[in-house]
Amino acid sequence: MSLAELSRASGLNKTTTHRLLRALQSESLIDRNPATSAYSLGAGLMALGVQALASSDLRRRVRPVLRTLARDTGETATLEVPFEDSMLILDEVAGSHVLGSAGNIGTRWPIHATSTGKAWLAFDESGIDRLGDKLKPLTPHTITDKSALQLQLAEIRRRGYAITVDEIEEGFTAVATIIRGVLGDVQGALSIGGPTQRLTAARRAELGTVLSRAAQRLNPEF
Repeated sequence: MSLAELSRASGLNKTTTHRLLRALQSESLIDRNPATSAYSLGAGLMALGVQALASSDLRRRVRPVLRTLARDTGETATLEVPFEDSMLILDEVAGSHVLGSAGNIGTRWPIHATSTGKAWLAFDESGIDRLGDKLKPLTPHTITDKSALQLQLAEIRRRGYAITVDEIEEGFTAVATIIRGVLGDVQGALSIGGPTQRLTAARRAELGTVLSRAAQRLNPEF
């Protein structure tokens, strides 16, 4: 992004924005392209991200389960946690299929459009109150009506897992369930995702059962 773009996005004047960018650049948190004068994330910030991932107890605990899920289902398995109004992919293991989803660690998706986000909303105490008044559509299939979403959350609580079909992106489907801690608190969500043509209704039901069992193994005390 350019200085002008960053200034507009932050709501700060160019002088203040430039001073802050210089400070971040001095710590290698951002880089400046000398040819275009555009700014991008720096190696220092990437290193901090890697350290954060390495220090995550939840990620270490769930990683073997992700490997097993990806191996047994052939689909990509993810661990996601809420961040503001979105779900953040904390870890991911790619499946064996050539056509699949991979390489998305650090990606954030709107919480109302993801299977992991719906699972979180269904079982988190604050539930749908986490969302703003307007839900942004990502595709024509994204649920943007809160009443309709409430009905779906009730079904998720009854069934034990959440599903999203073509809501994040046309042709992508995912199934998810929550991970609880020893005290019963919701810590994150497990997801299995892949092409909609492969994840039929029957297959989604199978994956929901697989995920529910995996979550139970992660929390034997609960």
